[in-house]
Amino acid sequence: MKLVRIIVLSGILYLRLVFGEINKEEACGFPAIYNFGDSNSDTGGKSAAFHEVQPPNGETFFRKPFGRVCDGRLIVDLIADRLDLPYLSAYLDSIGADFRNGANFATVGSSILPGGYSPFYLGVQISQFLQFKKRTILLSNLTITNSKRFSSKVNIPKPDDFSKAIYTFDIGQNDLSYGFQHTHEAQVRASIPQILDNFTHAIHQLYTEGARNFWIHNTGPIGCLPYSVISYPLKPQGLDATGCIESQNEVAREFNKQLKDKISHLRKELTYSAITYVDIYSAKYKLISTAKKQGFGDPMKFCCGWYNNGYEVACGQTTVVNRTEYGKACSDPTKYISWDGIHYTDAANVWLANSILNGSFSDPPVPVEQSCTHLSTRV
Repeated sequence: MKLVRIIVLSGILYLRLVFGEINKEEACGFPAIYNFGDSNSDTGGKSAAFHEVQPPNGETFFRKPFGRVCDGRLIVDLIADRLDLPYLSAYLDSIGADFRNGANFATVGSSILPGGYSPFYLGVQISQFLQFKKRTILLSNLTITNSKRFSSKVNIPKPDDFSKAIYTFDIGQNDLSYGFQHTHEAQVRASIPQILDNFTHAIHQLYTEGARNFWIHNTGPIGCLPYSVISYPLKPQGLDATGCIESQNEVAREFNKQLKDKISHLRKELTYSAITYVDIYSAKYKLISTAKKQGFGDPMKFCCGWYNNGYEVACGQTTVVNRTEYGKACSDPTKYISWDGIHYTDAANVWLANSILNGSFSDPPVPVEQSCTHLSTRV
């Protein structure tokens, strides 16, 4: 009987979502976002920790480099827009940071497991959050007698906001990518349970700290990244009708299947949680496979940088070969899905955000602003 109620009520919510009957009074009013991830959502962590992201990154929206490996906004920025919150400051950024409405722990190259491209794997990001929360509470509890000496207090969140915030995740792609580069596909597939055990441990840690609202992206179609296709040694064999590497996408789909199963178990274990699983894979594949219909050009081309026969010119650099300059950014990034062969353009991210933030690719099918109250955990 309970299952029937869940199905019926979920169906009603879905119909209300489709016909636009959800109003602002029903929104969660999240006061903050805490984000964990990799370059798909890094808003300045790498720039602060290592070396600054260079032009032409940021050119389309910010008109200058703004810590993102993109010509403009990332999906996490568009989540903030939808929730009427400021863009997130990177936790690692000590200059001009404002953490009143959350913090971003994502950094370029991060993975769930240690030992990949970046030292800031998910376990480190969780540790950073725990320290951030502890220090925030300590500072909030100080009796301030000289406000000039403790001016940083104005840029931290309210302690009560931690339990009301939304915790967003977009991580796991680099676990697969690193595995494909350094091992075999069978080994990458075999590593998925360990990767996801570490992921669920992170969710448990945050839940223990009072986090309740989770918005979790699965991993995208890694076999559709132009960089992956260019370096794939067996092409044209092994490519699907869209031009993506089918075997790599199949591993990504298996990762997502197991992630969804883990989330189902988490919902049962974490009684007071609201966990939304977002099928970003399907949204991205739809965009790539229908690129021209959506107003984009060839999805296997990219705007900035150059790769050829193992030779790489990163976005922001150029090289001259036989009097021809390579690597310079294209004149119109809005016509490209891929910015630099790995990361999506501002235009693609806007398309993706418009597709997923209304709940169309979510389980349960709720918009992000209502994801604190979805029925799977409240009935």
